[in-house]
Amino acid sequence: MTDAAQPFDIPVFVVVPPRVLLLDVAGPIEVLRKANLEQPTVRFTVTYIGPSATVGSSIGLAVTGVAALPECLPDSALVVIAGSTDVPMESSHRRDEQERADQAAIVAWLQRAIRPGIRLVSICSGALLAAEAGMLDGRECTTHHGCMEDLIRLAPTARVRDNRLYVEDGDRLTSAGITAGIDLMLHIVAEAAGHACALAVARYLVVYLRRGGSDPQLSPWLEGRNHIHPVIHRAQDAVVGDPSRDWSVALLARLSGASPRNLSRLFNEQTGMSVTDFVNRMRVALAREMLAGSRLDMEAVAMRAGFGSARQLRRAWNRLNDGPPSTARSRL
Repeated sequence: MTDAAQPFDIPVFVVVPPRVLLLDVAGPIEVLRKANLEQPTVRFTVTYIGPSATVGSSIGLAVTGVAALPECLPDSALVVIAGSTDVPMESSHRRDEQERADQAAIVAWLQRAIRPGIRLVSICSGALLAAEAGMLDGRECTTHHGCMEDLIRLAPTARVRDNRLYVEDGDRLTSAGITAGIDLMLHIVAEAAGHACALAVARYLVVYLRRGGSDPQLSPWLEGRNHIHPVIHRAQDAVVGDPSRDWSVALLARLSGASPRNLSRLFNEQTGMSVTDFVNRMRVALAREMLAGSRLDMEAVAMRAGFGSARQLRRAWNRLNDGPPSTARSRL
């Protein structure tokens, strides 16, 4: 492999606290493992760190091989703080002196190690350690609903949001309870490696990718994906990979291994929409991203999204949105 073909590396440091909630680690990092397998462009390199080499977990299984907290972090680091539980399985004893010392060590390390440019991600109650270190002061953030009062107490200047899947405020990303860490990591993967990769990972995990932490609706990139039919997924994956292509039912049928008639029937049965409707939804989603992230005029956005003209874009847009694309651009 030549240097030009080397993937872009994102070093990920997972902070493992005492009594770690194992799903807070396994869920989000499984997203990264699968993302590494799905594409060659971005590589997530994961290191587990903490004050102790071995810690107990929420389900009683010991986590070993934890590396020491590093003295410094690379500029492109992504630091993930897992949550913990007060009552592990088969145990009711209070945190002992060593566990309290380890928590204090994590807080002190965060204060030393986190600098501008390093993204800090908290999963579930991991936000409490970030808050105690002052990492969430003045920031918009969230955590598990059972930890909201503690987060408000530890970060009185933070704008704590409830009923949110996850919240992104600059280089601070916080997620709600447990499995929401998977949604947040899918969001991070989509930004780094693209929507097609995040879609493939989400489908592998049988979860639903959200459009954003503050929006309870499903991502437009995953609309119509609440099924497990491989023929339809093959067609949908092709469209998501290049929404602007001139997709016909016949072409998608060949790619998915079905007849045009059968593909159309399956699409309606499995997704509740036609093939054409799905293609247009993906094109509108792509147009929305271009409106938010560029200064292209409406005609250029329409052409790059696969529409024949701005008029066609507006017609498809208005079937899915309340206002025209121009007003959406100003809001975004």
